Amino acid sequence: MIRAGIIGGAGYTAGELIRILVNHPQTELAFVHSESNAGNPICEVHAGLYGDTGMKFCDSFDLSGIDVLFMCSAHGRSRGFWTEHECPAGLKIIDMAQDFRDESDGYVYGLPEMQRDRIRRSDKTANPGCFATAIQLALLPLACAGLLHDEIEVTAVTGSTGAGAKPGPTTHFSWRNDNVSAYKTFTHQHLEEIERNLRTMQKGFSPAINFIPMRGGFARGIFATVHTVCPLSAAEAEKLYADYYSDAAFTHTIGRPVDLKQVVNTNKCIITTEKHGDRLVVFSVIDNLLKGASGQAVQNMNLMFGLPEDTGLKLKASAF
Repeated sequence: MIRAGIIGGAGYTAGELIRILVNHPQTELAFVHSESNAGNPICEVHAGLYGDTGMKFCDSFDLSGIDVLFMCSAHGRSRGFWTEHECPAGLKIIDMAQDFRDESDGYVYGLPEMQRDRIRRSDKTANPGCFATAIQLALLPLACAGLLHDEIEVTAVTGSTGAGAKPGPTTHFSWRNDNVSAYKTFTHQHLEEIERNLRTMQKGFSPAINFIPMRGGFARGIFATVHTVCPLSAAEAEKLYADYYSDAAFTHTIGRPVDLKQVVNTNKCIITTEKHGDRLVVFSVIDNLLKGASGQAVQNMNLMFGLPEDTGLKLKASAF
């Protein structure tokens, strides 16, 4: 059994991570740390876990007693954690913040569809951002084929859980319900990792990515629409994507329209393509808390420990 620990266990992504790990056939959850909830039962914060675990949040932990550590703290706190704590030899780390997504300090960027073999060999993995996952999965086949030469237009809408568990003016139910709004137009923080990785996949990549993120009036999921000039025909584009993702455990291409209910509560990404004039339109849908966060983190853990990628992740979509 893989003994796992979690730092920063009170947020939405940590709640999903706990749910997966307590039901994972090869994992034993050793501790869940939370400074604000130490001593409280986990299920009192993550109410969906009643009956699944009787564990309590802790304020102290022993890193030498675990095999893998999931870092679920806020962005910017992971680097500080490792200045205060020593990493035991052999401990594997999966960081879910943006601190190491530039692959600094020996971390490997954890998008399996991009670099599965490197993740298998890594001891430290930086989990991608949620928007970054949906958008990169829409673009990787084109980048690998060297076909990204013109500006890329992206509009993607995310559910309210993407803003985290702490309430704010734009996450309050009364404002968010039955509402849609744009934010961080052309400046979203995930653009940096998207552009960096596309340059890795396609040498000389330089086109602008014009990304408009949007907030939706629903709880979870990301629907991304990506389009750019592309010389491929509709059939050629469909084949390119099908071939690229032919061995992917969770990313699937289909020849019909996609919607969020196909992926919510799963670790899947579902993609479809359409050709309109000289432009290729790619639609990509994921669950922001699973393939966009905790599910992908466990997928990376499975790779790092030599398990089948889908172990503990055969989750059912909420179709209705």
